[in-house]
Order: sequence, then C-alpha cells, then structure tokens
Amino acid sequence: MKIKLLCIVMLLCVAGYAQEKENVLEQLKKVAVVDQKVMMPMRDGIRLSTDIYRPKGNGRYPVIFSRTPYNFNSYRDGELVTRTLQTALEMVNKGYAYVVQNERGRFFSEGEWDILGTPLTDGYDAFEWMSKQLWSNGKIGLLGCSSTAEWQMAVASLEHPALAAMVPQGYGAGVGRVGKYYEQGNWYRGGAGQMLFTAWLYGTQHDIAKPNLPPNVSQEDLQRIQKFYDMAPRYPKVDWKEGLSHLPVQDIIKALDGRWELMKK
Repeated sequence: MKIKLLCIVMLLCVAGYAQEKENVLEQLKKVAVVDQKVMMPMRDGIRLSTDIYRPKGNGRYPVIFSRTPYNFNSYRDGELVTRTLQTALEMVNKGYAYVVQNERGRFFSEGEWDILGTPLTDGYDAFEWMSKQLWSNGKIGLLGCSSTAEWQMAVASLEHPALAAMVPQGYGAGVGRVGKYYEQGNWYRGGAGQMLFTAWLYGTQHDIAKPNLPPNVSQEDLQRIQKFYDMAPRYPKVDWKEGLSHLPVQDIIKALDGRWELMKK
C-alpha cells in the first residue's frame, strides 16, 4: 500500500510539474508575441536562429539581446523547457522585447562555428536588423554570462548607435588581463591549460556532429522540428577524475576516443 501511494504521489508531482511548465508558456502568450526560429539574415547570407518575445500591441520597445553558443531551444527531446520562456516573461512584463539568438553554426543557426572567433559583423548586423523592426525603439541592451558575454566587449568597439547598455557577466576567455589578474585569456595559466576548459570543450565543441538542414528551410518547418529534435548531440559521460589525468594535456580529448573505460553509459 505504501509503495502504491508513493507511486501516486510521484505521478501527481510529475503531472503538476508538466502543468506548471505549460502555464509559463500560456502566461507568456497572454502578454507577448512569441516568434520563434526567426532566421535573421547576416551580410554574407548566413541566417541565425532567433527567438523573439515582445509585448503585444503596436508599441516600440527597447530590446534585451542575448547572443549565445548554448542551447536555448524551448523543447528538449519533445518536452517543453521553460528557462528561456521564464526569462522572456520577466522581460516582457517589464516592458522589453527579449531576443535570444544562437551564434552562427550553433544548433539551428546556419554557417560554421568558430569558438571566440565568430565574426563581429554578426553582432553588428543583428543590431541593424533589430533596430529597424517596427516593434523596436532603436535601443539595444546586451545580457549574458560566460560565453554569452565574451563577444559583448568586442562588438561594443564597433560603436553601433543602437547599443545602449551591456551586462557581460563572468567573461574571461576573451580578456587576458583584468587588474592584477593575468590568465592568458582564461585558457592557460602559467603556460598550462586549465582543466575546466578541456571538459567544457568536450561537451560544447560539437558543431561537427550536428546535422545540416536544407538551405533556406522555412521558419514554420523549424518550429515543427524543434518540438522533437533540439539539434544537441548526446555524448557518453566521462569520469573526468580519471580522464583529466591523461598526459600530455593537449591529447586528453583525443585519448577519450580510445579509452571507453572512461565512458559511463
């Protein structure tokens, strides 16, 4: 009897959690225009996957823009994920348009990804596009942490007139010296590679593993595809305590291919 009651409670919790996620989306739809998988064009013809959430009505709003290499898709393996939706709801309720975009070559965005080397013109072109939309008041603020912050300082140097504010949180790989701290761009310290980034690369540098969609695939098709396929490959889990003990350091990831005892299914 106790096991049966426990199973019922667990099922109710799961159902309640699913309903809570659906409620976030419904709340957002009540106050916002939800425009997902807009393929924003860059000057070279590459299109970047962009989700736009803006207050309903004919107003013109300041834009909060987050450009990222990470997965912000609203569905993972067919299940609704609300982290981005919750942020969008908060921003829209405060009177902002919230725009989140994948860097070129990441997930649904076209092109080839180059870590920390993506063209600065992509940021500039995104400013151009957003500032000219009828729902934009021409002012853009940047928000993001870590890799989502790295490009902000560089694109600010291009001095686009629409850029009004920026919040680059926790950046470091693109900056060599901050005050007394000098970490060679946060990738090396004293000439030695930092282990954090070895593990990070294993789970992040997977652009070569993602499928290529047909050129000029429509927004409608992308919206359908995202509901059952989020473009994120699944790698075997690694026991990094053992994996990071390999020498030389530069060959750690290469060594993982042949040392399956490190992989935990």
